Amino acid sequence: MFAWVTHDTGPSPSSVIVSMAVMLLAGFLMTRVTKRLRLPHVTGYILAGILIGPFCLNMIPGSFIRDTAFLPDTALSFIAFSTGEFFRFSKLRKNGGKVIVITLFEALTASALVFAASWLLLGMDLAFSVVLASLAAATAPASTMMTIRQTGARGDFVDTLLQVVAFDDIVGLVAFSAAVAVAVSSYSGAGFSFRMLLAPILSNLGALALGALFGLLLKWSLQNRSSSDNRLIIAIALMFTYCGICAVMGISPLLGCMGMSTVYINLTEDERLFRQLGYFSPPILLLFFVRSGMSFDLGAVVGSEASLGTTPLLLVGIVYFVVRILGKYAGAFAGCAAAGKEKRTRNYLGLALVPQAGVAIGLAALGARTLGGAAGKALETIILASSILYELAGPGLAKLSLYLSGSYSSRLEEIVPVGETDESGRPKTEAEKLIERVNAIQKELAARQGASEEEKVFTEEAIEHFDRMWNNPLDTRRNRRYKGGRYFR
Repeated sequence: MFAWVTHDTGPSPSSVIVSMAVMLLAGFLMTRVTKRLRLPHVTGYILAGILIGPFCLNMIPGSFIRDTAFLPDTALSFIAFSTGEFFRFSKLRKNGGKVIVITLFEALTASALVFAASWLLLGMDLAFSVVLASLAAATAPASTMMTIRQTGARGDFVDTLLQVVAFDDIVGLVAFSAAVAVAVSSYSGAGFSFRMLLAPILSNLGALALGALFGLLLKWSLQNRSSSDNRLIIAIALMFTYCGICAVMGISPLLGCMGMSTVYINLTEDERLFRQLGYFSPPILLLFFVRSGMSFDLGAVVGSEASLGTTPLLLVGIVYFVVRILGKYAGAFAGCAAAGKEKRTRNYLGLALVPQAGVAIGLAALGARTLGGAAGKALETIILASSILYELAGPGLAKLSLYLSGSYSSRLEEIVPVGETDESGRPKTEAEKLIERVNAIQKELAARQGASEEEKVFTEEAIEHFDRMWNNPLDTRRNRRYKGGRYFR
C-alpha cells in the first residue's frame, strides 16, 4: 500500500527512517485522542500500533518489526531503572517487611488463580498455563504513578502502593524466568528437574549482583567526571552495556537494571539523573509500545482459527482479564490483613493494582521469542489484548482506590492546608486562611503551567554541556553563574 513498505527485500535505510517517523507521529497523534478520554498514553501507543501495523493499514514493513526485536530489552531497561528509584533503604526500613508480605500475597494469588483457570477450567496445556500465570503477577507502574501525580495523592496508602508495585515486578520476573524454563523443557521433550527450575533463579540473582556492580560503576563515573562528561551519555552507555551482556547470556535485563538504579539512588540520593532519563525515554517507550501494537493480530483473537489447541484465544483473554483482577484484589486484601495494615488500605489497595502494560508486554515479547511457534504468538496476543483492557479500566480503578482510601480529597481545606496561627501565635481569621490558600493555589498553578521537572533538569544539563563544549571546557558549573541561557564567570 505504501512505497516504503518493502516486504521482500527487507528494510532499506529510507524505510527505517520513514517507519520510525510514522510510528512516532502515529503514537503522538493517538495520545491527543486518548488524552481527551482521560486514558493513559500507553493505550494510545498500542492503538496507534494496531492501526498502522500489518494487520490494519499495513504502513510499516514486516521486516522492520522483525529487525527491531531489541526494542523490548531496551524499553525494559528504562522502565526497570526508573522503578529502582523507589527502593530507598531509608523508607524500606520502616515498613519493608509488611510490603513484602502484601506483595507475595497479591502476586502469588493472582498467578495461582490464573493458573487454575487456564489449566483446570480451560483445559490448556500445563507449560503454557504456567507461563501465562507467571505474567499475572506484574503490575504497570507507569499508570499508577500517573494517577497519583494527577490527583496529588499522598499518605501511607500511596507509599505502600508504590513499594508494592516496585516489588511486584521482581516477583513477576523471577516467576516468569522459572516458568519459561519449565515451558521450554516441556516443549522440547526434556524431563522436569529441580536443577532446571533453579537455574533461571540463580541466573537472575547473578544478573542482580552484576547490576549492583554497574550501579557502583555509574556512581563512580558520574561522581568523578560530571564536570567534563555528559551524565546522560554515561548512564545510557552503562545501561546498554549491561543489556548487551544480558542479551549474550540470554536473560532479562529487568532485575539487574533495578539493582543498578537501587544502588545508585541509595549511595548518591541523586534524583536529577532519574529526571533526565524520564525526559529522554518517552520516544523509546513510544516506539516499543507502538511496535507491540503492530505485532497484535486482531484476527488471531476473534478469527475462526484463533485458538490454542481446542481453546479459543478470545475466551482465554477474557478469563485472564477477569481472574487476574479477582486475584489481585483478594491477594492484596489478605496480604494487608496479614501485615496488619489499616482498614482503608486493606479494602482498596487491590483496586490500584489492576493496570498491566509495560513490564508484562516486554516479558510477553521475550516469552514469545523464547517459546516460538503458536504458543509464543498466542502468549503475546493474549497479553497485548488484555493490556489494552487493563489500561482502559486500570487508571479509573486506581483513582477510585486513592479517593476511597482518603489519599486525596476535593475539600479545599484538605487540598491546601494552612496553619491555624501566624508567626506571633495569634489565631488566623477565616479571611486570612482563605487568602493564604488562594496564594498557594496560584503558586501551584504557575508551577504547573511551566516546564516539567524532568524538562527543566534535562534542559539545564544540556545547556551546561553545550557551554562546556563551546566556551571553556575546563570551567565547572561551580565556578560560573547562569544568566540568559549561558554560564559566566
